[in-house]
Amino acid sequence: MPGPLEGLIVVELGQLIAGPFCGQLLGDMGATVIKVEPPQTGDPMRQWGRGDPPVWWEVIARNKRSVAANLREAEGQEIVRRLAAKADILIENFRAGTLERWNLDPEDLCRENPRLIVVRISGYGQSGPYAGRAGFGGIGEAMGGWRGIVGTPDRPPSRLGVSIGDSLAGTYGCLGALAALEERHRSGKGQVVDASLYESVLQVMESLVPEYDVTGHVRQRSGSVLTGIAPSNVYPCSDGELLIAANQDAIFRRLARAMGREELAGDPRYATHAARGARQEELDALIADWTRTRALAEVEALMEEHAIPAGRMYTARDMLDDPHFAARESVVAVETARHGAVRMQNVFPRLSRTPGGIAKAAPAAVGEDSDSILASIGYSAGEIADMKRRGVA
Repeated sequence: MPGPLEGLIVVELGQLIAGPFCGQLLGDMGATVIKVEPPQTGDPMRQWGRGDPPVWWEVIARNKRSVAANLREAEGQEIVRRLAAKADILIENFRAGTLERWNLDPEDLCRENPRLIVVRISGYGQSGPYAGRAGFGGIGEAMGGWRGIVGTPDRPPSRLGVSIGDSLAGTYGCLGALAALEERHRSGKGQVVDASLYESVLQVMESLVPEYDVTGHVRQRSGSVLTGIAPSNVYPCSDGELLIAANQDAIFRRLARAMGREELAGDPRYATHAARGARQEELDALIADWTRTRALAEVEALMEEHAIPAGRMYTARDMLDDPHFAARESVVAVETARHGAVRMQNVFPRLSRTPGGIAKAAPAAVGEDSDSILASIGYSAGEIADMKRRGVA
C-alpha cells in the first residue's frame, strides 16, 4: 500500500547519520527520497559498521535513490538547484554556512521554489556564537546534558551504545518537516527547519533544567537506576538478569505479593513513592536477594502473572527468536544487491490505513539512479555522460 507521504519529493544532501536518518524516516513513510552523494566515494556511511561491505547502509539508505553530484563544483550545485526546484523537502546536515558557501543558500532555493521546506540539521543550529563550530552527535549529547548523567558516579560518563544524538536530531528534523508541510497547506509557502544536535538532546532531558532552576539540584550519574525511582532496576536471577519496574504504588503492592512478602506493601519504609526512593539501595538489595535464588523464567512468569512490567536484556538474536517480534513483523527481511536477504527493523510507527513500508533496498552503487534522475530535471544523455566523465556527476 502507498505510504502517507506518497507523492512528496525529498532531496537529501546530508551524510553520515543525522540527515540520512531524517531522510530514512520520510522515505519509510512513502516519500520519494533522492540522495545526493559525492561521485565515486559516496556517503561515508557506506563504510561504517560491521560487515563486508557494512550492512548499516542497508538500513539508513533504504527507500532512497542515489544521484552523484560534486557540490564543490558549479555544475554539481546546479544539479541540486534543479532538484530543489521540483522538491517538497530538502535535507542537509553540514556545518552552518556550508550551503551558502556552495551557492545553495536556502533563501535562494526558496525564492526559486516558494513551497520548498529546507531541513537544516547541525551541531549548534544556524544562529548563535557556536553556529560555525563542527559538531557530531556525541558533542550534542554532551552539551545537551545526556552524556553527563549516563554511567556510574565513580567513572567517566558513558555513552549509550548507539548514536542517539544524531538519531534524535534526525527525528526532530523529520518532525519539523511534517509540521512545516501541515502549515504549507494553509499558507502555500515553505520555510526553513532549524534542528540542532544539542537542542534535540535537550528536548528529551525531562526536568533536568527546571530541577536546577527551582531547587539547585544538579542531576548526577546514577548507574542502572534513576535516583528516587524505586524499585526499577536490573535484578540478578540464577541464570540471567531481568529488568523489573515496580515503582508505582499499586504495582509495588503486586510485586510484594509475587515475592510472598505482602507485608512490604504496608511497611511505611516502602509504602509510598517517596519512601521507596529514600531507601532505593536497601529495597534493591532486598529484591535482588529474592530474584537471585530463582531462575529467570520463573521470575519472569511471576511478573507476568501479577501484571508487573518486566523484561529481559534482549540481544539481536533474542529479537529474531521472539514470537512477539515475529507476530508484529517488527523485523523484516529486505532483499539487497550486496548481501541478499537482510533482516532489519521495520517501519515505525504503524498507521492503520496508509502504513509505510520498505519498497526499495538501499542503492548499492554511488549514483546508480543518476541517469534517470538527471534526465528528469532536463539533462540530455550527452550532458550526463560528459559530467560523469569529468567526475561532476
